Amino acid sequence: MDAYFWIILVTGLVSTVVCLGAGILKKAPNDITILSVAAVEAALVVYLVGSIVRVIAGEPIAGEAWEFWGYMATAMLLPPAAIYWSILERTRWSNFVLAAVGVTALVMAARMNQIWY
Repeated sequence: MDAYFWIILVTGLVSTVVCLGAGILKKAPNDITILSVAAVEAALVVYLVGSIVRVIAGEPIAGEAWEFWGYMATAMLLPPAAIYWSILERTRWSNFVLAAVGVTALVMAARMNQIWY
């Protein structure tokens, strides 16, 4: 496991707990929940930039490159889509959608890590 995975692990779990807590407390999405998901996106951007640098530096991806980059593209699209959803639908249920992003990003990062190594 590399540092990128651990960054997404921590960020994703914190975001999930924050968003689940807000949903359970029947709160509408707010700055804290939305910013926690934005932090997941920022962690994914760091992973993306790091991956590009590693490829340029000559470090090979052990698995299929198209699969790795497909996971990366999908993971990068999830946080903005969930944030957009939460802005359109300002109910407590949007917090559960936001909570799903952290866990999903974590699982996808774990899979990207498997593909890389």
